[in-house]
This record gives sequence, structure tokens and C-alpha cells, in this order.
Amino acid sequence: MNSITRRRLLGSSAVLLLLSSGAARAAIIRGGIPWKPGAADPPNAVTPDGWKYFTAQEAALVEAFVDRLIPSDALSPGGKDCGCAIFVDRQLAGPYGRFEGYYMAGPFRQGTKQQGPQSAVTPAQHYRKALAAFDIGCRRKFSGKSFVDLSDQQKDEAIGGLEDGSLKLEGTDAQEFFKLILKDTQNGFLADPIYGGNKDMASWTMIGFPGAHYDYRDWIDRHNERIPLPAIGIKNHPNWTRS
Repeated sequence: MNSITRRRLLGSSAVLLLLSSGAARAAIIRGGIPWKPGAADPPNAVTPDGWKYFTAQEAALVEAFVDRLIPSDALSPGGKDCGCAIFVDRQLAGPYGRFEGYYMAGPFRQGTKQQGPQSAVTPAQHYRKALAAFDIGCRRKFSGKSFVDLSDQQKDEAIGGLEDGSLKLEGTDAQEFFKLILKDTQNGFLADPIYGGNKDMASWTMIGFPGAHYDYRDWIDRHNERIPLPAIGIKNHPNWTRS
């Protein structure tokens, strides 16, 4: 009787797994292709009706903050008018704010930057704690004034203190919070308007990005050419419709 080697056992197990998974997939698509050409499933559009995560006080602080990170000028509106605070609010109220999809059972140890987040604190929790600490820090530094009541120069000074770590936040890392809110503000400024930021596609228009056009195949090989197409978002394009 032939003995079964470990190699043969593992090989036969792999074949069985492939066959069983293939059969499962065939059963799922049996009867026709489960999609229609030209159809899509876009995300639900964000509407600017109130705050979903921020309190009114937190929202006012974040709106003032993003307006200094992206001040208005001749090229585009500022971060507040572009909806960056709304974008951040909706993200914190959703899967991003809960770190959904991350392994959150610990143990949590300080790792390297390459290892990604190594914390039990979710982005939503981080914002709540850091915004409260930032407001306290501003009041201590600027004679009892909250961040929203500071002059633009003082606001820039406070934000600079976060960036270089000179403005200490009780119970949280000031520089890490600066990196977080800066990244989220940038994402809100440049993301598709369907997520709440980039209102009226202001940033796309500024940089000449045409947005969510369904097909760019005619432009793939045309390098260093400006694409003369109007900026368009997922919500407003006829090819992006719910099936």
C-alpha cells in the first residue's frame, strides 16, 4: 500500500479547495452575468443637513481650522466653504471613524510608521479628545479665547504649535492630531463631492482634473496634454446610476 506523503496530502487538499470554491462561484453566477454594462453602485450622496458626529462647538472649531489650512484665495474657496468639515464629520460618523475593518482586539503596542495604526483609539475618539484638549490649550495660551475667536494670525500660531509640538495637548499627541486633521482636510478638499467636500468641484476645477468621467481610454497615451473636459462628479454623471 502506498504511503501518503505530506506533499501529496497538501496537494490534494489544495485541489479540493479550488474545486469547491469554483463550484460555489459557478452557483452564484448561474443563469447569467450578475451585472449590466454601464451600471454602477455609487455611494450615497452626503447632504449638508446638520452634523452627524461633531457637536456644534466641535464643528465650529473644525470649520475654523480647515479654513486656515486651506484659506480662500483667487483660485478657490477656503476649506470651510468647500465642505471639508462636513467631509470629516461624515467620515468620523461612518466606518472610517470606527476603524471598521481594522483588527481592534489588541494587544496594542507602539510600532513603526510602516506598521500602520497601532492604537485602540479610533479616529472618531481621537478627534473628540484632541479637539477638547486643543480648545483648552488655546484658551490657556490666548488669554481665555477659544480657537474660533482668535485672529487669523493667532489661529496660524496655534496650528503651528500643533505641527511642531510646542502647543501641548493634555492626554494626546499634538503632532499626531495635526497630521490626522491635515490629511482628512486634504482628502475632503480633493475627494469626489459625493462625500461632502470639494463643493462644486472647486479643487478639481482649480487643478484641471476632469473628475469621474466614465471612460478615459482616448487619453491614456496622450501624455502632458490638458484634457479639455469639464469637471464632473459621480453623482452628476449619466453613466453612474444606481441599477
